[in-house]
Amino acid sequence: MTPSETPRLTSLSHGGGCGCKIAPDVLARLLQGTVPDGDFPDLLVGNQGADDAAVHRLNDDQALIATTDFFMPIVDEPHDFGRIAAANALSDIYAMGGAPIMALALVGMPLQQLPDATISAILAGGSAVCAQAGIPVAGGHSIDSVEPIYGLAAMGIAHPDHIKRNDGAHAGDVLILSKGLGVGVLSAALKQNALSDDAYRGLLDSTTQLNRAGSRLAQLDGVHAMTDVTGFGLLGHALELCRSAGLAARLRFDDLPWLPKVRALAAAGHVTGASGRNWAACRDEVALDANLPADAQALVTDPQTSGGLLIACSPDAADEVLALLHTSGCSLATRIGQLKAGAARIHLA
Repeated sequence: MTPSETPRLTSLSHGGGCGCKIAPDVLARLLQGTVPDGDFPDLLVGNQGADDAAVHRLNDDQALIATTDFFMPIVDEPHDFGRIAAANALSDIYAMGGAPIMALALVGMPLQQLPDATISAILAGGSAVCAQAGIPVAGGHSIDSVEPIYGLAAMGIAHPDHIKRNDGAHAGDVLILSKGLGVGVLSAALKQNALSDDAYRGLLDSTTQLNRAGSRLAQLDGVHAMTDVTGFGLLGHALELCRSAGLAARLRFDDLPWLPKVRALAAAGHVTGASGRNWAACRDEVALDANLPADAQALVTDPQTSGGLLIACSPDAADEVLALLHTSGCSLATRIGQLKAGAARIHLA
């Protein structure tokens, strides 16, 4: 197969990145009755809630964090696809307050449609990001599949006292987002050949940036909860935090950070089908001000891939959290709202 005959990676999949995720309301229905039977006293975090990873206590000083994440291509360049998928998978470890220690590759590839060099480049991209995180890809599993799939099963370590669950948020906490939004919009534009080179660089810079600041944030007393914003969009993941903690939130649309070109591309109609599914799953718990831009609903439900950390912290800790994020390279990190007492609901003003 010559390079000219090699199909675009994004043309081989019906969806890309975290936009492939099953809609949150459908997922909740599928998971009914799947809580583990029996007594597992050392299982600190399981699938009872909407946390980012499972956590098992090894001893008084160490807890093992385990997660897995994989998806179909969000970009066409194979090395970039591997890098994005690996950074996205490792994000769950950081969002729980841990540091990764090892990963296993999950690989499904249409062997008759992609040359060996393309598949090898995907694997190399994932390994490169894991090396950046200071961990090995120590093994994995592969299958011949209809659509290209790549991701990681990742493991990490944290002190049991530093695990950050969604239910730890407090009324009055400030909400801080560490990365810009709009990955789904940019990926939709890419698939439609409408993404400029500089916008692609912005997409790549954001989605391959490791959320390693989470390990340090978890050690701050004022940080109460963390999650990462991925396929369910900002509203979906903020609602998971609200539901788990039994709180309401007020978000300020004008304070939300956006990746370059996102607002213009969204206005031109480059939005994903996943944003509509995300809205359908959360609209009963969201109030949108009437004066918001026409595309606000699509933007705040835009599926993110390897998105930023959503952090709930005390107001007194907000400046320290932002300073840590900015020194870690998260230049767009900003306050986006606040939690308050009340039934789980989000008001977007």
